[in-house]
Amino acid sequence: MKIRERLSGNEAAATAMRQINPDVVAAFPITPSTEIPQYFSSFVSNGKVDTEFVAVESEHSAMSACIGAEAAGARAMTATSANGMSLMWEMLYIASSLRLPIVMSLVNRAVSGPLNIHNDHSDAMGARDSGWIQLFSETNQEAYDNLLMAHRIAEHKDVLLPVMVCQDGFITSHAIENIELEDDESVKKFVGEYHPEHYLLNDKEPIAIGPLDLQAYLFEHKRQQAKAMENAKKVILDVAKDFEKLTGRKYGFIEEYRMEDAEIAVVCMNSTAGTAKYTADKLREKGVKAGVIKVRVFRPFPAETIAEALKNLKAVAILDKADGLNAVGGPLFTDVTSGMLINNIHVPAIGYVYGIGGRDTTEEDILEAYTDLQEIVKTGKVERPYRYLGVRGEK
Repeated sequence: MKIRERLSGNEAAATAMRQINPDVVAAFPITPSTEIPQYFSSFVSNGKVDTEFVAVESEHSAMSACIGAEAAGARAMTATSANGMSLMWEMLYIASSLRLPIVMSLVNRAVSGPLNIHNDHSDAMGARDSGWIQLFSETNQEAYDNLLMAHRIAEHKDVLLPVMVCQDGFITSHAIENIELEDDESVKKFVGEYHPEHYLLNDKEPIAIGPLDLQAYLFEHKRQQAKAMENAKKVILDVAKDFEKLTGRKYGFIEEYRMEDAEIAVVCMNSTAGTAKYTADKLREKGVKAGVIKVRVFRPFPAETIAEALKNLKAVAILDKADGLNAVGGPLFTDVTSGMLINNIHVPAIGYVYGIGGRDTTEEDILEAYTDLQEIVKTGKVERPYRYLGVRGEK
């Protein structure tokens, strides 16, 4: 039975966690993700879940507790943002290298310094190569849906990698939207029970966790992690098909919007996709063949899928809500252009860094990107591939 509700993104995430009913949740509060464990703790106190809720002294401890719980054979979840994830940095790599399918709700926020509590993607982008699967969410609905799919992906025997489900701090985390929830029993059946093959509390198979791993083995173990990330591509799509059967909502690696005959397009992630779609609609009314590609799965990176979606364009703009600080564009830009090159797709491309520290991203900003693309199509030249949107002192 479908349940119509009005929830913020944080409430939606906490509701998904309640329906999943994990064995352990360990968390420490940090804006703008604080409400997720706050809401969830009320479910614990009200007896709506039988989860062991661990209120720890720091985010490093939160991830450490999740690692311990998952290694023992429990299903574990947490939530954090920005500097909180920075504090658990060491443990992110340990969680993925130990092949522990922890699920974390990451409410994206600028990483200090200077101190800023508002949205950009610097936290997720900083962790993009830590071995975690990364799912991005345009809306509250998508944040809820991604969390329901996350355990199925993470716990698959061919994957066994942790998953972070990202949504934009304040923009979706605190904004109330209409949302369609699944009933508790349907979610329970869809997610299933967690039965790990190897775990510390199995007295029939004594094992060690986190041993010293020197020259003779570490390389092979890292290759196994990389293979698991490759395997995750098929699993993500398989889980999405099952989810569509349950809900009617369809997900892939990317979402293509008005791309059937598009000549120019914007590539972006999370809530910006809504503004980009609106702007593309306005341009379509004027006869401009504009499209949008929303990247939903950033790790594993769907290079072939994106390259295929871009191949018929005359120019593309790739929007990064994090600056790579590398003099060659943001993380999404470098990944998309690399993917095009490897797949022999040659479309003129420009990268924009935008929205840093929660700077508003308006229709006018997105329109500027489309206007630049029209000029590239007209002249055939890309004079400045690395650009900025909405920053003072920059044309």
